[in-house]
Amino acid sequence: MTLTRAQMAPAMDAREMVSPAVDLVLGASACCLACVFTNPLEVVKTRLQLQGELQAPGTYPRPYRGFVSSVVAVARADGLWGLQKGLAAGLLYQGLMNGVRFYCYSLACQAGLTQQPGGTVIAGAVAGALGAFVGSPAYLVKTQLQAQTVAAVAVGHQHQHQGVLSALETIWRQQGVLGLWRGVGGAVPRVTVGSAAQLATFTSAKAWVQDRQWFLEDSWLVTLAGGMISSIAVVAVMTPLDVVSTRLYNQPADRAGRGQLYRGLADCLVKTCQQEGPLALYKGLGPAYLRLGPHTILSLFFWDELRKLAARAQHQDT
Repeated sequence: MTLTRAQMAPAMDAREMVSPAVDLVLGASACCLACVFTNPLEVVKTRLQLQGELQAPGTYPRPYRGFVSSVVAVARADGLWGLQKGLAAGLLYQGLMNGVRFYCYSLACQAGLTQQPGGTVIAGAVAGALGAFVGSPAYLVKTQLQAQTVAAVAVGHQHQHQGVLSALETIWRQQGVLGLWRGVGGAVPRVTVGSAAQLATFTSAKAWVQDRQWFLEDSWLVTLAGGMISSIAVVAVMTPLDVVSTRLYNQPADRAGRGQLYRGLADCLVKTCQQEGPLALYKGLGPAYLRLGPHTILSLFFWDELRKLAARAQHQDT
């Protein structure tokens, strides 16, 4: 019996495997590269998700209306560099979260877990949960910095941080160490679901594209096509949790570090649906896809291509 490319994919991946330590560096680097390109979309997405927070539709001003006008509004209020607000915190988050995520996923691949039924989903979910926990303080600061703007177009709570280190110091001093992990209850489910969908669908999508023989077997177009397919699944499952996570991170907190608007994930979901309607969970869907889509595509593309280069270098040295 002749094997299809999809059936051969696990063996091909095994030949291209790199060590978990190398995957940590490559995964973090790939996602940081992607972040530089997609951070402006993250700024717009964050503000759209905070706009009209806990207010009935039609009862609040809307300085942000759709993707293009929102980009213009941010640029007018904060200057062109305002579109890169929170970039340093974003790079720190991507490095920490995805370094841990790809390291753990690589360990699972090395142990053979991903060759078992459902193993890719489980490995992606667990790796994502661990990465989200480690990177949570950086995501907290990134969200709060991206929300900050002039009063005329401000949405959500304004924390008035001066920078990444200043924000971390202020939160630590006012709320203690646990304050740095406020909102992690929304972040872990968000990344768990997104990571499972991303890594599982990327692996399957690449095998499916290879089986169609649209491109040469080792072509970078196979990786790109797999990332594009994966991005659709990621955005579909992540957007509601992304809205909740943004709000949990940006809400004001008391001196004990407790959120003043929401008690946690479930409370935020219920309050948002009750006061804004269920569709509020998909606020900023367009920019969310324009950000998560390219970020997923670029991250997976950079990661996969860097892994190929690293595997070839290792092979030449042996």
